[in-house]
Amino acid sequence: MQDGLRVLFVEDEPLVRQATAQSLELAGFSVLALPSAEAAMPHLSPEFPGVLVTDVRLTGASGLDLLQHCRNAAPGVPVILVTGHGDITMAVQAMREGAYDFIEKPFGADRLTETVRRALERRALELENRALRRELAGPAAGTRIIGRSPAIEQVRMLVANVAATDVPVMINGETGTGKELVARSLHALSPRHHAPFVALNCGAVPEAIFESEMFGHEAGAFTGAGKRRVGKLEHASGGTLFLDEIESMPLALQVKLLRVLQEGTLERLGSNASIAIDVRIVAAAKGDMEALVAQGTFRQDLYYRLNVVTIPLPPLRERREDIVPLFEHFMLVAAVRYQRPAPILSELQRQALMQRAWPGNVRELRNAADRLVLGVPEGGARADALDDSTPLKERMEHYERAVIADTLARTGGAVSQAADLLQVGKATLYDKIKRYGL
Repeated sequence: MQDGLRVLFVEDEPLVRQATAQSLELAGFSVLALPSAEAAMPHLSPEFPGVLVTDVRLTGASGLDLLQHCRNAAPGVPVILVTGHGDITMAVQAMREGAYDFIEKPFGADRLTETVRRALERRALELENRALRRELAGPAAGTRIIGRSPAIEQVRMLVANVAATDVPVMINGETGTGKELVARSLHALSPRHHAPFVALNCGAVPEAIFESEMFGHEAGAFTGAGKRRVGKLEHASGGTLFLDEIESMPLALQVKLLRVLQEGTLERLGSNASIAIDVRIVAAAKGDMEALVAQGTFRQDLYYRLNVVTIPLPPLRERREDIVPLFEHFMLVAAVRYQRPAPILSELQRQALMQRAWPGNVRELRNAADRLVLGVPEGGARADALDDSTPLKERMEHYERAVIADTLARTGGAVSQAADLLQVGKATLYDKIKRYGL
């Protein structure tokens, strides 16, 4: 459960309030237990990070009054009503009016904790969605580097250390690892963030027009040049130029780029006038640049000019702990973009995501998240999508662990109920829970 989430529990009978609060705390929830609706109202706001659980019949303002107050003061906060047997019709009507769920007295601790857990997951998703909308509307939209692996922590540290400088940066990584995201983060955190960020994929520009694309041209500089064109270097002046697949840059253009970087000026094709530019270069490569230098296909002097600081980006297979956080982030982004609800991943889906090879890295993961949000088949969270190199015994253990974890999540951690659903003995299930660290 997300850090900082809490349960606001309202019950006017002291013993019931204390016992229920303890049950929720034992289940791992942070609880604020209060004796009245009036005491709870000041805690409810649009940013309240949790859910409200309230008895319907209270001294003073009722639970229904508190529900109405919550709908006005804290829209989006799930409200769970605790009702007596005679209040079922009223509780159903309250759900039509915005209550998340109701629990009928007497209720077991498992029933309460499972309902609260689902409500908190929904609230966490809504808060993340809201934060993401603010981020996407801000100047640094789409520049956050997601992940908790040591390798990504190192990337974030390097970005933070060099972003405010003008030092050239070389980003190394396989296709789809997020090289442009790192470049955009460097730009967003730099003093140049108000100026343009210009991206050029060197491997996608035909050699015949590369010089014009990079340096610009004057009208009449060559056949078809009907008017002046500003090149990428000049357009990015004051800001950042991101040169992706730098290893694909033609040798003749490498010489010219090196001179521009050394002198801080350029000449458009067909012109003798020098134009002063102030641009930071961030380059990215997916190959072994030192090997290309040794082969003579990339100039050594340009390589050393661009490679002052190197940021290595590891593939997903080397940082599997980042897969689920990235996937959940991409689901939220897709939910905002397509105006669809973001699904909540089960433990079984999480395990399946972790087991996939993801040869396309972060780009492939993003596409899978989009498909899942859109409801397109083969959404990337298949239980059978295992790495072919994984031994059968390990695959079976992964699958069994995921099934048990998913069942425990659905039963709110109730082992007896999970054992019934899985049709195994409780002692056997306890052994497997201990064995898999659940």
